[in-house]
Amino acid sequence: MRAHEAGALHGDLGFRGPTWLRTPEDVNALVPQLWPRTVARGADGALRVAGLDVRELAAEYGTPVYVLDEDDLRSRCREFRAAFPDEEIFYAGKAFICRAVVRMIAEEGLSLDVCSGGELAVALAAGMPPERIGFHGNNKSVSELRRALDAGVGRIIVDSFQEIDRLTALARERGVRPRVLVRVTVGVEAHTHEFIATAHEDQKFGFSLAGGAAAAAAFRILDEDVLELRGLHSHIGSQIFDTSGFEVAAKRVLGLQAQIRDARGVELPELDLGGGFGIAYTTQDDPSTPHELAKRLHKIVEGECEAQRLALPRLSIEPGRAIVGPAVFTLYEVGTVKDVDGIRTYVSVDGGMSDNIRTALYDASYSATVASRASAAEPILARVVGKHCEAGDVVVKDEFLPADVQPGDLLAVPGTGAYCRSMASNYNHVPRPPVVAVREGRARLIVRRETEDDLLALDVG
Repeated sequence: MRAHEAGALHGDLGFRGPTWLRTPEDVNALVPQLWPRTVARGADGALRVAGLDVRELAAEYGTPVYVLDEDDLRSRCREFRAAFPDEEIFYAGKAFICRAVVRMIAEEGLSLDVCSGGELAVALAAGMPPERIGFHGNNKSVSELRRALDAGVGRIIVDSFQEIDRLTALARERGVRPRVLVRVTVGVEAHTHEFIATAHEDQKFGFSLAGGAAAAAAFRILDEDVLELRGLHSHIGSQIFDTSGFEVAAKRVLGLQAQIRDARGVELPELDLGGGFGIAYTTQDDPSTPHELAKRLHKIVEGECEAQRLALPRLSIEPGRAIVGPAVFTLYEVGTVKDVDGIRTYVSVDGGMSDNIRTALYDASYSATVASRASAAEPILARVVGKHCEAGDVVVKDEFLPADVQPGDLLAVPGTGAYCRSMASNYNHVPRPPVVAVREGRARLIVRRETEDDLLALDVG
């Protein structure tokens, strides 16, 4: 059953229907699509995850806290692995990376995509085999490229002519032949927020296909014969539900593959279509399963290769959000509840835009529920806001919560595994929350909470 169908039938959290559909039973309900798979309400109404009571987690680790369901994350890795058995799957570390998560995805047979020297450092420290690491980025420094070469990173996605020249010089200097892919800007307008659409012409990533830069980049690499050109790379954006954009991208990038073959007699053996696969943040979202994605992407690539008379390249994809996003929820404590002249009720929690900037930055939608108890109170339309000195400090724009929501209640927001901790800040000098992994009745700290001492340690004035 799709998310919107579940919402229509059950009135579950995140459904934006008329207020007369709201009942106390509705606001206590949980939508499976929005939560880690081991989350359920106990007999006393409190949420439990992996058999652990969220009240106990809050007592031990404090709030806010990101709670990662390890079995959920691993099961999503396995679903992608089963759907794409012959392809290379690069977990997009920018969604969320730490040593524990790198080890999890490595154990599940996935490779890893990094896009900075810091992410590469985490990957290597966690023991990820360097040949299973891909290195992205539109402005990699010489020191980052040097480190990637010295570590033996499996592939580097080149993004500019200057980078090709830098990498060629470094490779000659070190006597190595790194594998590279050329990132192609294919001119696709993905149906997503403008800040996370990455394949239209007017943006910073990749080589323009329409302007001829992508072909020129490939020819330069082949003519220099220092770097090993393995294939082409395309990434059209993030939080995408419609595969039509991938179809257009694949058609255009495989057209370039054919052009390279005709001009240089070389058939590139790899094709990376990127990631950006959407997840459900509310019941209005209707993401595809990995198997549905695989079926559509295979059909697209096979059809276009046949049309261009190309041998099928080895496909690779880069899911990040689709793996870690649904596996995490953030647990907050309510501090104040304020009714504003009957317009709406503001429920303030002890975190906010410093631990989830996506609502303010992308106008993202989230859902929420009271996690520490069930309630028989009638629902009210509320806005969940943070503690920061900023009017735009909103966590959940609109959600039905019980009318008796009160200070001390725990509030849980699902779908916060991707980009929330990665983009977290110290705005207002608020320390960043910890990440706690739970599995089979046990919890372990995998990223500790920042402290005021951590903040002051950086202040050397």
